[in-house]
Amino acid sequence: MATISPVPFLQFVDANGAPLAGGKLYTYVAGTTTPLATYTTYAGTTPNANPVILDSAGRASVWLGAGSYKFVLHDSANVLVYTTDNIVNAGLGPMQPAVVATAGQTVFTVLPYTTGGSAIVAVNGLTEEYNVAYTETNSTTITFVSPGLSVGDRVTVRSI
Repeated sequence: MATISPVPFLQFVDANGAPLAGGKLYTYVAGTTTPLATYTTYAGTTPNANPVILDSAGRASVWLGAGSYKFVLHDSANVLVYTTDNIVNAGLGPMQPAVVATAGQTVFTVLPYTTGGSAIVAVNGLTEEYNVAYTETNSTTITFVSPGLSVGDRVTVRSI
């Protein structure tokens, strides 16, 4: 199973802070030019194209497999923006399936995990802060601060 890159949706910007629309992210085995697959979801079953083409907001869903990566980022005209080497997956537990919220929902039941802030909880791909945005009632229950979430918000949990 694949593990997540540092954030579920990577977003890249140019030197002026504008989204790198249509940018190209090439992924290689660290220290080489040997392509190394990234994946479209946590399951690690569907590889991204290499290069990964960024959307109009400069974003892409990039999930890492095993091993160390080198990321080479180009703009839409294929001009090198930067290279980052030795990126490793976070070595986290598998991501649980997303739970979709109803209006104002605050309590979510999830698969068991270790409590005490030892999980990454995200809403719509953005990490939430333990004891600020949510608390843990037990190893299967997460409670979000009122007023709760919006209809369609996606809650995911990953053990650390």
